[in-house]
Amino acid sequence: MMELMVGPVLALAIGAGCRLLDIPLPAPPKLQGSLLVLAMTVGYLLGDHLLG
Repeated sequence: MMELMVGPVLALAIGAGCRLLDIPLPAPPKLQGSLLVLAMTVGYLLGDHLLG
């Protein structure tokens, strides 16, 4: 159960970090990778909203 909570939180943190460091998001070609990119994108946009 803890992994289900840690995964999205970590993905959001990575997305926000990518936004802060202005680096492109990684994009793996699997369904899990797509969900990770989605979570990181949300983190990226949230970081942009909070910083802007």
